[in-house]
Amino acid sequence: MPKHDQERLDLVASRLYTAVLSDVVDSLGFRNQAMDARVRPVWDGATVVGRAHTLLTVDIFEVRPDPYRMEIEAVDTLKPGDVLIGATGPSTRTCLWGELLSTAARGRGATGAVIDGYVRDVRQIRAMAFPVFATGMKPVDSAGRSVVVEYGTPVSCGEVLVHEGDLIVADVDGVIVVPRQVEEDAIRLALEKVEGENRTRDALLSGMTIGEVYAKYGIL
Repeated sequence: MPKHDQERLDLVASRLYTAVLSDVVDSLGFRNQAMDARVRPVWDGATVVGRAHTLLTVDIFEVRPDPYRMEIEAVDTLKPGDVLIGATGPSTRTCLWGELLSTAARGRGATGAVIDGYVRDVRQIRAMAFPVFATGMKPVDSAGRSVVVEYGTPVSCGEVLVHEGDLIVADVDGVIVVPRQVEEDAIRLALEKVEGENRTRDALLSGMTIGEVYAKYGIL
C-alpha cells in the first residue's frame, strides 16, 4: 500500500471504482457510505478521487453584507488532491457552485466538487471538464438565498456523514465516502476484489455457469 498520499490516490483512481469500494466498506461495517442517488455527474464521464474538504450552507432570506466571505475562504483553503464537499441541506432555493468556483478550485489543485444541491454555468463546467457532481441545475446566485456557515467540519452530504480528509470516489454509479479509519483496509480489500472479479469474468466467458463461478470464487 503506497504511503505517500498522492500515490495512494493515483492507485485508487487507476484501479478502483465506486461499486467495489461500496462492497468492501459494507464488509467493514460501514453500510451508509453511498450518497443519495440524486447526486449525479454534471457531465458524462466525470470521475473524482480525492480528499474531502467540507463546507456547510444554510438557507437565508435576505442579502447580507459580504455574502461570499466564508465560501471564498473554503475554496481558497483547498489543497492539491482535495474534493470540495458542499452540504446544502439539500436546499432547493440556492445554487452553491458554478464556473468561477470550479476554475478557482482547479487552480488550487482540487480534483472535483460534490454538491448535494444545485449548480449553474453547466455548459462552461462541461467545457472545462472539471468534475462536478450535484442534484440538479438552477441559474440563481446564492446571495440572499444561502450562506456558508462553516467549513472543514463534519457534514451530511447526500445523506452520508463526511469528515474532513475522508476519501471520496465518484463515477457514473454515484459517490462513495471511505472513512479514514478504514481506508487502508478498504483499498487493500477492493484491490483483492477486483482481482477476484477479473478471474470470475474470465471463468464466465469460458462457459462456466454463474452458479459454478460463485461457488468457486464467492464473488457476484
